[in-house]
Amino acid sequence: MPAEFCGMDASARPVPSPRDLFSVRLSRTAEIAAALPQLLGFRPRESLVLVALAEPDGGRVGLTVRVDLPPEDDAPAVARLLAEKVCTDDPRGVVVAVVSDDPDDVSGGPDLPHRRLVWEVVTALARHSVVVPETLLVRAGRWWSYDCPRPCCEPGEGTPLPHGVTALEAAAVVDGTAVAGSREELAGRLGWPPGSDRRAMARVSTRIAGECAAAIAEHGFDAFAEASWNAVTAALARCRPQAAAPVLSDDDVARILWGLRDVAVRDRALELALGPDAPAAELLWTECTRRGLAPLDAAPATLLAVSAWLRGDGAMANIALARALDSRPDYVLATLLAEGLARCLPPTELRTMIRASLDGCGVDRVR
Repeated sequence: MPAEFCGMDASARPVPSPRDLFSVRLSRTAEIAAALPQLLGFRPRESLVLVALAEPDGGRVGLTVRVDLPPEDDAPAVARLLAEKVCTDDPRGVVVAVVSDDPDDVSGGPDLPHRRLVWEVVTALARHSVVVPETLLVRAGRWWSYDCPRPCCEPGEGTPLPHGVTALEAAAVVDGTAVAGSREELAGRLGWPPGSDRRAMARVSTRIAGECAAAIAEHGFDAFAEASWNAVTAALARCRPQAAAPVLSDDDVARILWGLRDVAVRDRALELALGPDAPAAELLWTECTRRGLAPLDAAPATLLAVSAWLRGDGAMANIALARALDSRPDYVLATLLAEGLARCLPPTELRTMIRASLDGCGVDRVR
């Protein structure tokens, strides 16, 4: 049951949220309902979403968590889990939103769907002494309040979502991010590139592996690490915003993938997420992840997860980490990151941990 923990984000194991957009103020219920795709990084479907409010008046959002709508029997457990996660942000309040195309519940008279799930979530949040100012249903371009007694919130009615560009949409455009139509579409951004030849990449990767082994035997690990880092920086220069669209050959990608097998090289690459080249690095790791063959794709996928997490894109961080661990379940850095995401570690704390780790790291290498 995948879950997104945005503002920090996650999945069946937790993860952080998209974009550093928390300075944008959302002052109306309708704005929060309309902003869910920007908060998550994709348009949710059949989802339960909790939005933490960082201020008493609800004007600023914090952590956002999402999970697929659970079976009715699992509702209490899912409600407790999401309440626990969203409360790591110490919210002043939490908006509960159900996104669903399910029809109205007519078992006991006309009623909005999933009311019991909403009740379970509100009860779970009450155990943490967290106020729930709004409980919403978002469906077919309209929104309802579960607590509203007025005719506008009766089943079959609802209020149209705001039209026009919202504050979060504008911030996302400035940030250079594009909301995916679905979580599957977001995951597809890491799929094998159309028109690329997987078998050709495998042949190139095998040849480069032999060349790397020969270089290590002749010149040693230090020289190999320096050559690998030069390959990274050369590719990075082609991924910077001012450069033309990056064109990386299979040789380029394979040399980077084999170079990242050296932890010293990978750790230098990790530091790129903390500096001005972070956007270019994220583009590079995305390309290497898409074209990397298992288990070589584990390193760039993990680096991509770090980049996405630090800029608040928890959905992509979660997808990239899943790719790394599927490819190489024993990859230590990916495992540690998954544990941090499970604790909803804020991007600011991750940044501090990376700096501390790089300042005191050794040079043990994965051969």
